[in-house]
Amino acid sequence: MKRMIKGGRVVSSHEIREADICIEDGIITQVGKIPEGETDGYEVTDASGMLIFPGFIDVHTHFDLHVAGTVTADDFLAGTRAAIAGGTTTIVDFATQYPGETLEEGLSNWHKKADGKCSCAYGFHMSITDWNPQVSEEIRKMMEEGVSTFKLYMTYDTQVDDKTIYQILCRLAEEGGMTGVHCENSGLIEALQEEAVSQGRMGTDSHPATRPAGAEAEAISRLLRLAEAADAPVMVVHLTCEEGLKEIRQARARGQVVYAETCPQYLLMDDSLYDLPDFAGARYVIAPPLRKKRDQEVLWKALKDGEIQTISTDHCSFTLEQKRLGEKDFRKIPGGMPGAENRGILMYSEGVAAGRFTPEDLCRLLSENPARLYGMYPEKGAIRPGSHADLVILDPEAEDVITAASQHSLAGYAPFEGLKVKGKIRQVYLRGELAAENGQVVKELAGRYVARKAPSVPVHVDGKEIEG
Repeated sequence: MKRMIKGGRVVSSHEIREADICIEDGIITQVGKIPEGETDGYEVTDASGMLIFPGFIDVHTHFDLHVAGTVTADDFLAGTRAAIAGGTTTIVDFATQYPGETLEEGLSNWHKKADGKCSCAYGFHMSITDWNPQVSEEIRKMMEEGVSTFKLYMTYDTQVDDKTIYQILCRLAEEGGMTGVHCENSGLIEALQEEAVSQGRMGTDSHPATRPAGAEAEAISRLLRLAEAADAPVMVVHLTCEEGLKEIRQARARGQVVYAETCPQYLLMDDSLYDLPDFAGARYVIAPPLRKKRDQEVLWKALKDGEIQTISTDHCSFTLEQKRLGEKDFRKIPGGMPGAENRGILMYSEGVAAGRFTPEDLCRLLSENPARLYGMYPEKGAIRPGSHADLVILDPEAEDVITAASQHSLAGYAPFEGLKVKGKIRQVYLRGELAAENGQVVKELAGRYVARKAPSVPVHVDGKEIEG
């Protein structure tokens, strides 16, 4: 099938230009001004007045995850419907190797959860929880199967110790892989939680009090010293605070390659939400928790300045009924909330329309950098000949309101309920086929598995271009 999208303004990380896009068999064949007389044989879409972005990429989702005594509300069927409706054409979820499993077994389990159920393209990171010589040997096999990035936890029951982190970083450096790390000091958190329980402080306001910014910053510092010793690049996922950013700056000043990710919730919400009455604060219980307004300001500036490379969601949804598992004990509240459906328009409205950064910055943060860092560029993350025709057509002048009633997530609530946003995603194309229109999914289950390469193309950090 041949399709042409005419009259729009095509956005890249360095420019916006008026151009037409020609697509054949799901691949972009031409980007430029096409004379009216050369449209024969194409199905033509008029995108006049619209911004056209490469499909957004969310490299941090948790679909169909068994955790905290329950299972996330959104499986791959519901989660990827939410993603594609909101302009995300590719997700990278976290496959988990549970203790006693091989990496191959963990990956196979996640393929069973996802294959044939996705409405956007999908790939996997591999979360490593059980490290031994056999698992070390499997790293190369994972890379060959398109799993080029991994995940480590410094807290939870899936955490690994410092010795293991160092060994894994060394092994990944040998194979060209990279790991993202959840950074929190588990010992400090446990001690603070015990203090809160002993004092009878069992409400949601104890969640941020027992997971302070210092616990995140200390773990980031420790991780980066381990990475320095291993001479390995790392990604600090869901960065929330100024204290953590300072540790990243210091490591970069030492010459280390460190990437950082943040999420819309850390840019737009603060810890006052945990004080809401009637257990309403539980819907915002995530880890790391929401921080102070000052941290929001710092993170916005870091995005503009290139200190933070990506904005993901950490979509990990639970219903309010599931959240009530911790009604009498804040430690038992399942941590996480939905986000895949609103990330694109939130970041356009609160980032671009609010003047915090440009459309080019948005393309860099939601499309190009994730594709480069996670081994998918230039097939994804770009609008150029040879790239997949994954496209987001955004109306910059429209206005909308976020409501749970209009969403695809099965969580049953929207964290940003009632927020008025500037801009609306009109159409989403997946490999040249219309997949969503005005927030409604029109083509389901078209997502293909993405076998990802090791990152090997330049990525911008602090305004400088370095090798991934």
